[in-house]
Amino acid sequence: MPRKPKTIVLDSWAIMSYLQGEPSAEKVADTIADAHEDNVPLLMSVVNAGEVWYIIARRTSEADADRSIRELKQLGIELVDAGWEIAQEAGRFKAKHKMSFADCFAAALAKQRKAHLVTGDQEFKQVEADVIINWLK
Repeated sequence: MPRKPKTIVLDSWAIMSYLQGEPSAEKVADTIADAHEDNVPLLMSVVNAGEVWYIIARRTSEADADRSIRELKQLGIELVDAGWEIAQEAGRFKAKHKMSFADCFAAALAKQRKAHLVTGDQEFKQVEADVIINWLK
């Protein structure tokens, strides 16, 4: 990580990597452990959590999806509701960039909280001028 973040936002790409044991899962696990050690809040938009939920529900089952969201909460990841300010900022990102709307919510939350966004999703290259990205790849 470039400098120690005061807050970390995890996007669905990072969480799916972690949950599925993909190559960058260890970096995600280290990020979570370091955040706990340094008392750095870990956040995720409910929109991105919903994305994780539907991907897992589609691949396996709703019960597995529910378990995965419980696991995120047990890891200390706070799910942040998408109020109007975050939704409006997500809309701004979507209006300017070719990104998924869910990714726009992760970027908007990171921008609002002045947080580092942890991802490996290359779509986020488009918002590097607005959001600090901690790349997993």
